[in-house]
Amino acid sequence: MTPFGGYDMPVQYPLGILKEHLWTRDHAGLFDVSHMGPAWLDLVDKSGDGDADHRAVAALVEPLVSGDIVGLKPGQLRYTLLLNQAGGICDDLVIGRPAARDQQGRLYIVVNAGTKDGDFALIAASAGDRARLKRADDHALMALQGPAAADTLEAVWPGICAMAFMTFATRDLAGHNVTVARCGYTGEDGFEILAPAQMGELLWNRLLADPRVQPVGLGARDSLRLEAGLPLYGHDIDATTSPYEAGLAFAVSKRRLKSADFPGAVRLTGEQSGRLTRVRVGLRGLAGAPAREGAAITDGAGEAIGVVTSGGFSPTIGGPIAMGYVPPMFSAVGTRLCLIVRGKSQPAEVVALPFVPHRYVRQPAKF
Repeated sequence: MTPFGGYDMPVQYPLGILKEHLWTRDHAGLFDVSHMGPAWLDLVDKSGDGDADHRAVAALVEPLVSGDIVGLKPGQLRYTLLLNQAGGICDDLVIGRPAARDQQGRLYIVVNAGTKDGDFALIAASAGDRARLKRADDHALMALQGPAAADTLEAVWPGICAMAFMTFATRDLAGHNVTVARCGYTGEDGFEILAPAQMGELLWNRLLADPRVQPVGLGARDSLRLEAGLPLYGHDIDATTSPYEAGLAFAVSKRRLKSADFPGAVRLTGEQSGRLTRVRVGLRGLAGAPAREGAAITDGAGEAIGVVTSGGFSPTIGGPIAMGYVPPMFSAVGTRLCLIVRGKSQPAEVVALPFVPHRYVRQPAKF
C-alpha cells in the first residue's frame, strides 16, 4: 500500500506486479480506482425536452473543454481535455450523456484524482446557478479489464456484452443504482463500475469469486497503460502540453476548432496546421535497463533533444519501452536515438504507438 492523492492505494497484491499485468492481458484484472473523480452535473431548470435539456447542460461545460459535448448521443461517453487559456491541458477526462429519457439534462463526468478539486471548481463556476455538480466521493469506483471482463460481468448483469466501447448505462443491483461504462485505461476491453459505498465490497468480492478475475494494483495499471501508449496526467501531459503535441488531436472537435470557442483555440489552430516544436513519441529500448521519467533523449551526435515522460519494462514485449517528447524532425518511426540511463547512453528506436495493440470492442452502439 502507498499514499496517493490523500488515499491509501494498493501498489500490488500477492500475485505481484508482473503476474498481475500478464493476468490482465490474458484474463481479467480488477482495479480499485475509487480515488478518481466521478460526478454528476444536473441542469436545475429542465424543460422536459430531452434534446434541449442536454444542449443546455452541455453548453455549460463546452467552454472549458476541447470536445463536442453537445453532440453526444444518449448513452455515449467522450474522452476530452480540460484546457487553460494557453491551450495547455489542465486534465483529461470523460464526459457522458445518460441514455434514459428521465436523465436528460444530466452529464456523467470522471476526472483524474490529483486534479479533481480544481476541475470540479472550474466546472461548478462555469455552471453557476444553472446546474448543480454532485460529486460521487461516497461511491466505490472499480475497473474490470481484460479479454474475460465482458463474460465475467455478463454473469452479474445479463446484457452487458451488448454494450459498445465508450457507452454507459445505469443498472439496478440489489436495489441500488450502479453505473457501468465500457471503457478503461489499459488498452484492453473492459468496464468501469460506479457503485454506492455500501455495495462496493459486495460487488468487489462477487467479481473476484470468478476464477478468471484477480485483483490488480497501481503498479500493473501503470505498466498496462504505458504499453497501450496512453498518457498519464502529470507525467506525459500537463498544463504546458497541448493536445497536438501530446498526439491527442482526436480529442479536439472539428466543430469546436472551427468556431474557436474554447480556451487556447488560437494556439491549437496554429498547431493543427503543423506549427509544433515537440511531439510525444514511443521509444523502444534496444539494450540496457529501462529509461525512467526524466531521462534525457539524445540524437546521434549526443545532443539532448528531449526527455522521457514515462518509461519502464514491458512484460508483454519483454523489454524496455518509454514515451517522451522530441522535435518533430526526430519523430519518424524507425529514427534511432539514445536514452541516458544512469549516466550511460543506450540505443533506442522511435516506434509507433501503442506498443501493444488496443483490444477495445467497437461494435456499433445502439443509441
